[in-house]
Amino acid sequence: MTKPVCAIIGAGEGLGRALALKFASNGFDLGLVSRTRDGCDAAIQAAAEGSGHACFFSADVAQPDSVESAIADIRTTLGEIRILIYNVRGSFVSCEPLDMTYEALEQVYREEVIGAFAAAKSVLPSMIDQNAGSIFFSSATAAFRGSADFPLYAIGKFGLRALSQSLAKAYAHHGIHIAHFRLDCNLDVPVMEKLYGAQYDSEKLADPEGVAESYWLTFKQPKSAWSNEIELRPHTERWTY
Repeated sequence: MTKPVCAIIGAGEGLGRALALKFASNGFDLGLVSRTRDGCDAAIQAAAEGSGHACFFSADVAQPDSVESAIADIRTTLGEIRILIYNVRGSFVSCEPLDMTYEALEQVYREEVIGAFAAAKSVLPSMIDQNAGSIFFSSATAAFRGSADFPLYAIGKFGLRALSQSLAKAYAHHGIHIAHFRLDCNLDVPVMEKLYGAQYDSEKLADPEGVAESYWLTFKQPKSAWSNEIELRPHTERWTY
C-alpha cells in the first residue's frame, strides 16, 4: 500500500524541516521543492528520521511553469498529493513605499502570489475529483497590516491571504481544506540565534516543531469544523497589531 504524499514548496532548515519530520512521522512520503537540493537537505534528513521517504524536486517559485512541472514530477514519482504546503517567504527588505522598484514589486508578487497559485492550480483538479485534499499557505501578520518600512513584504502577504481565502470560498464544498497560517513571531532557527546574539532567548521565539504540530492538528480537523485562518505565536510574543 502506497503512503499518502505531502508536498512542501520551500522546504528549508526551519519550518520546512519541522513539517517534513511531522508528516513523515505520521506516515507520509515527502515531495520537497526548492531551487537547489542544498535548500532541502535538512528536510530530507528530517523525513528519514521520521521513517519517511523524501525526494527533491527543483523549481523557482517566481516561474510558474517550473512549479507546475515540479508538482507533476511529484505526482509521477510518489503519487497523488494529499496535502500541499506552500512555505515560501518573499523579500523582507526594508524600504519606504516610494523607494520600491517595479522590479522588486513584481518579484515579490511572483514569489508570494503567482507561485502559490501555480502550486494550488496544479493539485486542485485532482483533489476536486477525489473530493479530498488540503492546501496550506505559510504567511505572516503582515497579511493584515501594511508597513511603512517593509511594504514589499506586506503587499506580498496581503495577496497571498486574498488568494487563500478566494480558493477556500470556491473549493471548500468540494472537500478541499485550504488554510492561511499567520505566524506572528520569529522562529527559533540557527540564523536567529546569530542575529539576536546576546539578546537571544528561545522563550521569545516560536519552536518550529511546535508550529509544525499546529499544521498537523489543522490537517486532522473534521470537515464539520475547519479553520481557514490560523494565527500562531509563542506565549511571550508582544502582539504587533
